[in-house]
Amino acid sequence: MDRLPWSRFHWLVILGLGTVWILDGLEVTIVGALGSRLTEPDAGLGLTTADVGLAAAIYVAGACLGALGFGYLTDRFGRKKLFIATLGLYLLATVATAFAPNPLFFFVCRFLTGAGIGGEYAAINSAIDELIPARRRGVVDLAINGSYWLGTAAGALLTVVLLDTNLFPADLGWRLAFGLGAVLGLLIFIVRRTVPESPRWSVIHGRDEDAEKTVSDIEGRIEKERGEALPPAEGEMKIHQRKSTGFGEIISVLVRKYPKRLVLGLSLFIGQAFLYNAVFFTYALVLTKLLDVPDNIAPYSLVPIAVGNFLGPLLLGHLFDVVGRKIMISTCYIGSGVLLVGTGILFDNGALDAVTLTICWVTVFFFASAGTSAAYLTVSEIFPMETRAMAIAFFYAVGTGLGGIIGPILFGRFIEEGVHSVVIGYYIGAGLMIAAGLVEVFLGVAAERKSLEEIAEPLSTAA
Repeated sequence: MDRLPWSRFHWLVILGLGTVWILDGLEVTIVGALGSRLTEPDAGLGLTTADVGLAAAIYVAGACLGALGFGYLTDRFGRKKLFIATLGLYLLATVATAFAPNPLFFFVCRFLTGAGIGGEYAAINSAIDELIPARRRGVVDLAINGSYWLGTAAGALLTVVLLDTNLFPADLGWRLAFGLGAVLGLLIFIVRRTVPESPRWSVIHGRDEDAEKTVSDIEGRIEKERGEALPPAEGEMKIHQRKSTGFGEIISVLVRKYPKRLVLGLSLFIGQAFLYNAVFFTYALVLTKLLDVPDNIAPYSLVPIAVGNFLGPLLLGHLFDVVGRKIMISTCYIGSGVLLVGTGILFDNGALDAVTLTICWVTVFFFASAGTSAAYLTVSEIFPMETRAMAIAFFYAVGTGLGGIIGPILFGRFIEEGVHSVVIGYYIGAGLMIAAGLVEVFLGVAAERKSLEEIAEPLSTAA
């Protein structure tokens, strides 16, 4: 798979698997932007302000549990079965949310939607990395993970229209928002059904014929597309095939065999979780409460920030394959942390208004987004194939749990206390990013342009 030239097949993988991050960005942004509308009596749901916060926490809990549960199942039963199942769950839950008649039904739907999205992270990242050639794995992964912010920008603009009661009744606009997410998910589902199972997973799990057929089909399509024969495959590896990998063995691999890589993954995910919550949980309130920006204008500031988050991975992604993972990840983490410290100093001294503060955030996240997107790439690459999906799920759950639970509690209090306390929140996020960047300097893995088996030998390798 690593020797294959870039082709229409690889674009199919990106379209069928990678576009789901747009859905996640859309989901998170829509619910945040719709929060005030859902508390209005005319919305027909009867939520309180506390209920909106509870719904967000329930979504996070669903994402964490879904990632862990579906991550384990992805390693056990295959990438394709699970990336079909998780998207199917998302579709059903999102459609049901649009018809929610009461708070309890809404909460259940939010939990199931989160579970589907959380499961997607494990199933999709593992499948993409096992199907994309090694020489382009970095740029592809970063661009795909960065596409989350396209969904964020779309969600911010979409909700402005759907919340306009001159266009849609108060009890209809928010329901249409969830319905549109389901329509996009359905289109992705149709394409995704044509993406094959990972041959790497198949051969390790005793499905040699399936693996051979998949690779032959892909090679045949590429040879027909290019009009020439492909060079023969080189190298070999002997393995002991297995039906499954036990949960205990997965934990043992993370803790005993790769403890330094475990520390690396935790550092990268904890750092990015607090950085993003330091700004994104507070940005609208900072603008409206501290800088007197009107409530109907503040949501638009998310669009340039989201664009900066998307452009970072897109424009810097190729450097992660050329310059190297360690240099680029550490530079992006440390650089964004230093930039946020500078932003905090200027903000604390009253030197920034709404426009210049937003420009600072765009600059910070241009670099931070490239680094944090590479965090998902890192934990997918540096552990054995049999544990790949579970490793992604574990680190995603840790980062999402910290960001979605501790972050809102901590930074909510900072906002109540004023500008100086908000700046302290910025410093905490920046400090953790810089620390994670330093961990990358000492413990990072030079995985660029290497096969996954070379980075982390499969557990099934024969002695």
